[in-house]
Amino acid sequence: MSETILDAEQSAAADGDVGFEPVCLDVPRIYDSCGAKDCLRDLTVFFTKENQELIDTATSVRVTRVSVITATVDVDAVAFNRGYYSVDETFFFLCSCEVYTAAGSMPATVTGVAVTSKRVVLYGSDGYVKRFSSAAPAVIDPAETDGGLGGSLPVATVQVSSPMALAASLSPVTTPAIVPFVPESVSAFIGGELVAPVAQQVATTVGIFSITTLSREVQLTLPSYDFCMPRGECGERSEDPCEAFNKIEFPSESFFPRGAQEGDGGNPFDCHCGS
Repeated sequence: MSETILDAEQSAAADGDVGFEPVCLDVPRIYDSCGAKDCLRDLTVFFTKENQELIDTATSVRVTRVSVITATVDVDAVAFNRGYYSVDETFFFLCSCEVYTAAGSMPATVTGVAVTSKRVVLYGSDGYVKRFSSAAPAVIDPAETDGGLGGSLPVATVQVSSPMALAASLSPVTTPAIVPFVPESVSAFIGGELVAPVAQQVATTVGIFSITTLSREVQLTLPSYDFCMPRGECGERSEDPCEAFNKIEFPSESFFPRGAQEGDGGNPFDCHCGS
């Protein structure tokens, strides 16, 4: 380790860099990641009892907006494949719908919840230590370890883009739907418990982009040049709305959209999560 630091110092000196100092940091290192482009077809939207009564009498429906309320992420070791872990992700979508109960009538806006789950498999390396900290003391369940070997599981992180509502349909209920489990926070957010559709149900198709990563806390030696000092002063907020508007650049791209050949070209993610 000391030889590596010395080589880095000599290389920095040869490049003319001054003030170089190696520092040791405790940071999360990403061992594996993948990107996904998912088209989630015909997700059943569940409503509260009052809203479902409105759906049962609807003649048509349109989903105007879909957003992510929350998501749950669980990690488990893959049997007979050491160092690999399955990441189970469950997304809870808030669906805003315009419901029409008669021809020519004004629509009523209601909100419901759609739920979907997926699993990806990523490499997360092996960890045979348990981490404890004075900042966050905790009791670690022996069952929540790396395949029962006494080590720690990696940390899974999922980033998801704003979902796109691609389609919606209203259809009669032929097979009773099972109400999915939702966290209490979701029930509180929509103002009640979800119920199964009775006469009619709403199905929506949603498109999302997501990135899943597996990381572990490790100690890394990195070059340090100086502390991050602010480079500008915090100006006073102007109360003049026109003055604030004048600081905004003219949105040329909104009036003159770029063509396909003028884009930055290429997706840095292959959009294929292993499963």
